[in-house]
Amino acid sequence: MSKSDLKSLIVIGGGGHASVLVDILRSQQRQILAVVSPEDIHLRHVFHGLTHLRNDHDVLQFNPDEVMLVNGVGMLPGSKLRRQLSEYYLLLGYQFETVVSLSAHVSNYASIEVGAQVFPGAIVQAGVKVASQSIINSGAIIEHDSNIGMYSHVGPNATLCGQVTVGEEVFIGAGATIIQNITLANNTIIGAGATVTNNLNINETCYPNRSIIKHAK
Repeated sequence: MSKSDLKSLIVIGGGGHASVLVDILRSQQRQILAVVSPEDIHLRHVFHGLTHLRNDHDVLQFNPDEVMLVNGVGMLPGSKLRRQLSEYYLLLGYQFETVVSLSAHVSNYASIEVGAQVFPGAIVQAGVKVASQSIINSGAIIEHDSNIGMYSHVGPNATLCGQVTVGEEVFIGAGATIIQNITLANNTIIGAGATVTNNLNINETCYPNRSIIKHAK
């Protein structure tokens, strides 16, 4: 598909996560019609020259058949905001663009679903599946045959060894390591720098320098 065939974009969010996405998209010469954020975005140079819309409903002026949205809201542990925004616009008929940095290495034999985001320096190996709306952050390594569920986040420089299964809305912090064949159930949280050597059940958390897993109540 040529650049002339690609739809124009609306970026939802004006913080740090959105700024990296806009940087990636500008380097790919994508047309960004507007950035939607209630906060002032002009202190971030990467947004200079872009139209600033302040309200979520301002997006409705654009025909969903003519634009794609980019979810520029980052993910924090336990936060539902990213998913809520996506589902709100999906119900209105909008679709989300997949964003993959040119400096990321993504195997031709990996699957990156619609709306997923792969940041600079990330490595996604053969057999990996990254589900819709998930984030593979800068420098993360996803080794062969791993599966990342919807709305999950793999933090900067985190490493998932081969055949790791990650559920939905899982947060993996920066620099964490998940050894091979581990399963992380839905809504689990892995703290920055943690090493995970056992499966985690729904809503469990694992942090570095702690010898036990905190179980859900």
